[in-house]
Amino acid sequence: MNSVVLNESLSQASLLVIFASMLVFTAAFLVSGWHLSKAASKKVKEVKASSALERVGLSLAVIATLVLAAGVIMRGIAAARVPWSNLYEYSITGALILMMIFLISIRVPEVRILATFVVGFVLLVLGTAVSLFYVEVQSLMPALQSFWLVIHVLVALTATAFFSIAAALSTAYLLKTANWVEKAKTKGVANFKRVMGIFPKKETLEQLAYRFNIVGFILWSFTLIAGAIWAERAWHRYWGWDTKEVWTFIIWTIYAGYLHANATRGWTGKRAVWLGLVGFAAVVFNFTIVNMFFKGLHVYSGL
Repeated sequence: MNSVVLNESLSQASLLVIFASMLVFTAAFLVSGWHLSKAASKKVKEVKASSALERVGLSLAVIATLVLAAGVIMRGIAAARVPWSNLYEYSITGALILMMIFLISIRVPEVRILATFVVGFVLLVLGTAVSLFYVEVQSLMPALQSFWLVIHVLVALTATAFFSIAAALSTAYLLKTANWVEKAKTKGVANFKRVMGIFPKKETLEQLAYRFNIVGFILWSFTLIAGAIWAERAWHRYWGWDTKEVWTFIIWTIYAGYLHANATRGWTGKRAVWLGLVGFAAVVFNFTIVNMFFKGLHVYSGL
């Protein structure tokens, strides 16, 4: 096997570019939040100004995504492989894929208004990645040296991106229908109620979350199947009750239950929304806690 030359200086430059993208994402987050406050105003002039702020916020999000893409590509070149073999690389690549899917989805006005939620979550992911998950570039362990790394992990990250947008829609649903918002008495909560009032109807939020979860579930099903095939190639068995295998199946089961209950049992409203969020919590747990604190053949945090 040919030795792989790792470029640590390029990796450090990649990290600086990731930090730069975070600065632009922060600006996008603040402008998007400002847009929401203006759009919820009772003053006509401020409502008109909100349209310009929305365009600026989305433009900043596009620029930040391009900068992030540059950082991810630089990391891959520095490591001479695809940049998703440890928890840091999972995180930065996952954040990039999430933003790409979100920016493609903003053609739907009901999705566009989620910019503050999605950009805020991406900032959280990137902040955690650079502060807690960062590791120097490393060569791949033998079990990961397969084309299945590209297929299996990329599809898993894409599924997670769809689950993330569905979770943002579900969170908006819960905030819009929360009793403490409906019964607002204080000025601060009343202002928040006006902000949530510009979001789509709760039925629309729920339907959109359901559709994004369907796509995520289909991709996650492929992730489960591809993982089993890769496991047979690497360890000569399709299933071994490894920690990561078990949690991947748990996530699949939760979302399968969510979709089944919604389609056949008439589970709608808060029950369905909460079940979808439980599935997303399991996804986050799988990508963070399982990778960091559990042992197994699939744990590749790099920490």
